[in-house]
Amino acid sequence: MTNVAPTILSTVSSQFVDDWLAALRDLCPEAQMASLLNRPGLNADTRSPNGRVTLDQIVCLYQLAAVETGDEMMGLWSRPVRPRALQHLLTTVREATSLSSALYRFSTFWNMLLDDYQFDLEDADNALVLTLKPLGEVPLQRFGHMLILKLAHGLLSWLARHEVPVKAVDFAFDRPNFDQDYAIIFPAPFQFGQPATAISFSPNALGPVQARSTSDLDRFLQNAPRDWIFTSSREHTQSLRVRTYLGQTGWDAATLTQTASAMHMTPRTLIRRLQADGTSFQAIKDALRRDIAIRDLQAGRKSVETIAHDVGFSSAANFHRAFQRWTGSTPSSYRRTNI
Repeated sequence: MTNVAPTILSTVSSQFVDDWLAALRDLCPEAQMASLLNRPGLNADTRSPNGRVTLDQIVCLYQLAAVETGDEMMGLWSRPVRPRALQHLLTTVREATSLSSALYRFSTFWNMLLDDYQFDLEDADNALVLTLKPLGEVPLQRFGHMLILKLAHGLLSWLARHEVPVKAVDFAFDRPNFDQDYAIIFPAPFQFGQPATAISFSPNALGPVQARSTSDLDRFLQNAPRDWIFTSSREHTQSLRVRTYLGQTGWDAATLTQTASAMHMTPRTLIRRLQADGTSFQAIKDALRRDIAIRDLQAGRKSVETIAHDVGFSSAANFHRAFQRWTGSTPSSYRRTNI
């Protein structure tokens, strides 16, 4: 099976970014907030309970908000993270000789900036564990916890020049109803309702740092957070392996039986493994169709009828009903408000 990049097409629930938007509202006057949301196309449709947010929209909002608020973490922590902090962080970690020492530098850097949390780095049970511990009673910000752990993983992967395997991810908050979005972010098993938010790595996965030039550093900053917020791994869960297969095959072959055969297992076994991932074959298939349709509607080059055919629907009417069920919006309405 050849590698494709289905995660580039991935979207997340609008609820996934709700904490982030709430933090931004505390920083911005109403007119500025409206402008920040409108420029990436985060309109009422995408912000509805069934709305979807794309990687491009997340990247655009991050890049706008980090500059215009003067806070590179955009209100996610009690103290503003001043401009160029990320640049200094990259400069600090790229001087490390190993990925484990880079992780230590990452923790000490943030411990100088954060007032409400502290990072602890511990070697326990054959794992190097980076834990975010609260200093007293502090608000728990789901998007902030996700983003800072993903930044740690992204920086290690940048230094290694490949996506570093993650052993496990724990979150201190309860399981949200958009929990499957975290599989798009982290190439690892994840748990909710844990004593603390943490990310752990196998020591064997943390080898030497590969040299990074100043131009590499500048490119990472210019692209942030595109290069690190969504995982490029497609092998860590059965659900992403199924999505990879569906992304490279025709919809006429996108059946449970043929997918299971391509993965050298019975349909019953595939169903069981997908249930262990908390999903189903049809849910994965629909999510991929939805994300391809969103991409093509935003691009504006194809008719709704063509898009319906491209994602395997026998009629535009069936596609209309499915898209409205997926996003809470009709394809035509979504296109009008997202181009």
